[in-house]
Amino acid sequence: MIEKQTLELVQKELNGITPHQVQTVLNLMDDGNTVPFIARYRKEMTGSLDEVQIQSIEAAYKRATALQDRKVAVIKSIAEQGALSAKLEQAIQASTKLQDVEDIYLPYKQKRQTKAMVARKRGLEPLAKWLLSWPNGQLEQEARQYVNAAKEVATVQDALAGAHEILAESFSEIASIRNWVRAYTQRTGLLETRVKSKDKALDEKGVYQQYYAFQAPLKKVSATQTLAINRGEKAKILSVKVQVDSATIMNYFHFRIVGKRSETPATAFVATAYQDAYKRFVGPAIERELRGALTETAEAQSIQVFGQNLYNLLMQTPIKGKVVLGFDPAYRTGCKLAVVDENGKFLAKAVIYPHKPAPEAKRQAAQQEFIDLLERYQVTMIAIGNGTASRESERFVAEALKHIKRDVFYVIVNEAGASVYSASQEARDEFPDLHVEQRSAISIARRLQDPLAELVKIDPEAVGVGQYQHDLPAQALSSEVDAVVERAVNRVGVNLNTASYQLLTRISGLTKTTATNIVHYRDEHGRYESRAELKKVPRLGPKAFEQSVGFLRIVGGKNPLDNTDIHPESYKVAKAILASARLQPADLSDAAARARVKDVDLQPLVAAGVGAATAADIADSLQHPGRDERDRMSAPQLRRDVLTMADLAAGMKLEGTVRNVVDFGAFVDIGVKHDGLVHVSRMKRGQFVRDPKTVVAVGDVVTVWIESVDTQRERIQLTMVDPAGK
Repeated sequence: MIEKQTLELVQKELNGITPHQVQTVLNLMDDGNTVPFIARYRKEMTGSLDEVQIQSIEAAYKRATALQDRKVAVIKSIAEQGALSAKLEQAIQASTKLQDVEDIYLPYKQKRQTKAMVARKRGLEPLAKWLLSWPNGQLEQEARQYVNAAKEVATVQDALAGAHEILAESFSEIASIRNWVRAYTQRTGLLETRVKSKDKALDEKGVYQQYYAFQAPLKKVSATQTLAINRGEKAKILSVKVQVDSATIMNYFHFRIVGKRSETPATAFVATAYQDAYKRFVGPAIERELRGALTETAEAQSIQVFGQNLYNLLMQTPIKGKVVLGFDPAYRTGCKLAVVDENGKFLAKAVIYPHKPAPEAKRQAAQQEFIDLLERYQVTMIAIGNGTASRESERFVAEALKHIKRDVFYVIVNEAGASVYSASQEARDEFPDLHVEQRSAISIARRLQDPLAELVKIDPEAVGVGQYQHDLPAQALSSEVDAVVERAVNRVGVNLNTASYQLLTRISGLTKTTATNIVHYRDEHGRYESRAELKKVPRLGPKAFEQSVGFLRIVGGKNPLDNTDIHPESYKVAKAILASARLQPADLSDAAARARVKDVDLQPLVAAGVGAATAADIADSLQHPGRDERDRMSAPQLRRDVLTMADLAAGMKLEGTVRNVVDFGAFVDIGVKHDGLVHVSRMKRGQFVRDPKTVVAVGDVVTVWIESVDTQRERIQLTMVDPAGK
């Protein structure tokens, strides 16, 4: 069982999730169950929590556990110093934030030798305490008693300076004062940036120009602004400062330390000490904390944006049943072409030279070579990588298609990360006889056929669907990527007889070893005919089978139920539902027959102990065997002709594909070299959209209008609001 205090911390962080749900999820995870398995097959136990909610419970539990562990460590440390009181321990235990614990611990924390420590060693602490008794006597006269050459207190000024250091440090360590200053600065402070150097070479393209003289309330600084400012500061282009009304803060220090006491000779001395405490200790520390908090929030938000964009990218609709030609553009080294069949099997390769600086003869020959390849393999779809020479290649392809009488379309495919994968050991193992560029062309073709299956082979951080992802903490980003890829792959499920080991590795309960063993078993024994055969795979034990089998599909196997997302543990229930509809599993191939399942009364099954959610899921799965969640998404835009920026004019209406969503808008590919930006203020009529992710997602096909085109800066401003007012 989880400690009550830890459970309360988790529940407090997660609105709408009950302690029972938290306890259940953590117990299931402790038993070795994965997030996808729990979300899909243990709905009755969790109250139908989805993958994101389950992951949030796990993350909140880790934070709560870290807080509790820190409390234990702090209490132990203070106790070892002989300074722990019941009141102090109670304050630590009552803390709900790590920062509160650290504030309480600050006076007891082991630190490098400070001037105040030196002063205490020289016997000056009694003088500091005497000053806080607000005496009417002369300070110099009292301080003279502490002058001692042997203790390195040579003069009265040395004694008073030591007392000042002791007071300043002690004032800076008052937890309640630090809390107030932190809250006040957070509430009223301004983040101010200035250009640090007039040397234009440091910011040649003016990337940080908007921050050369920038000011905004701390509480209103966006994630994008925070990360851009941090990067500009790191590049030594910007100086950054938190501005706050220090007079109000000094008034608070005076109220807390001096209060309504009558003026004495010590008052001015103490005031100087608390002013110094703020200037040297509290102010800089709070500024670091608040900027750190801004960065932490911005990083968390950017990681979330990256995760959502990646999920939508992975869930793009596949182009099924098409022979595809992958086109990897280049200038000098030629364009690499690769043809793959309907299942992604590599068929043929070629290199053509349609662009300068290739010789004229090679450029002239390129079109016919290209057309011959299309006709020989009856290619119906061309995937053009969006890298160097992409738009020139697009024009070449569009011109060539005019000479073909049948329908052939092309799609611009985001090739980010393809070259990284093509140079990897996995790619070398699959295509040992091909060059890196030729492997890249195959990857580009397969990305169009099945984005999910191909993209899982690539480092997701290289796909370019976030903002400042290279500035984000690697471990947190990697954790989010793993969770997103796992969620996408298991939502879709995989074909056990065609899936690569990279794809299988992302399936619930499988490891790289067991995934590799599944592929090796398939290579040695032929295709899997039933899910039960998985039990014969080496090192795939009962738990791994339980966790993975529901997400693995067998198309055309012995049991039609194996081509559904029904878990074998529920086959008995599935057959009972089919029997109620007067059907057998073999009837699932008949759409009209399986439609009868929707009329089955599930209540008797529920009354007999089957969970209502599970029964509903099974009935739904029986009506949609072999379904692919991605078919609900927007299909890629198919093109036959090409646009350039010169073709664009204000007011022009176009269809485009969303390539990236950031917190200030969305970048849309409209078929020219550069993506256009739809700002959040241009997404809905008469409404400012706070979160663009509520309106569009990566892969969406949207209608946009050209607002403006800046050919010099190569920027296109788009709107999703019809200028005609329709």
